[in-house]
Amino acid sequence: FWAICLNEKGSFPERQKERQMKKVLVVIDGQGGGFGRALIEKLRQQPLPEVEIRAVGTNALATSAMLKAGADAAATGENAVIVNAGRADILAGPVGIVLANSMMGEFSPAMAAAVGESPAKRVLIPVSRCATYVAGVAEKPLAQYLEDAAALIRRQEEPRKGLFLQDFLVRKSLKKYFMNYFIT
Repeated sequence: FWAICLNEKGSFPERQKERQMKKVLVVIDGQGGGFGRALIEKLRQQPLPEVEIRAVGTNALATSAMLKAGADAAATGENAVIVNAGRADILAGPVGIVLANSMMGEFSPAMAAAVGESPAKRVLIPVSRCATYVAGVAEKPLAQYLEDAAALIRRQEEPRKGLFLQDFLVRKSLKKYFMNYFIT
């Protein structure tokens, strides 16, 4: 059976192409997984076809809640957070995911360091339960914060408009500079 599915190099070609094309969004949560579940449900209201949503919970209850909300894949535990933080394009969760020993001790220093050091973009939902307050953030109901987070994630997926024009203008000015430099 496996010989039929594998190509000459011993891999699954369809799955490789699919993984290369999709961005990976990792939603991290702990405790009961309520924040992650609600965020995934918001994102599933207007699907993101080019995004694989992975749910990573600090415990089985959180992971299960996010998986039921519609995550494409799920994992549980400290190592799952560390590994998936390094593989993500976008990380999302409550602000506690960057704070060591947050979520009543569920989020370890190694997990917080992995999230903080990840090259992924981070979308953090401000929550006062962590005894951490972010100055300049207006006090809103949780539903509004989740809506804002979903909008930020969607914006990360939109193609950058005006980038080609900006790139063109930069190249044009560089060309003009170098032409003047070499002619004089």
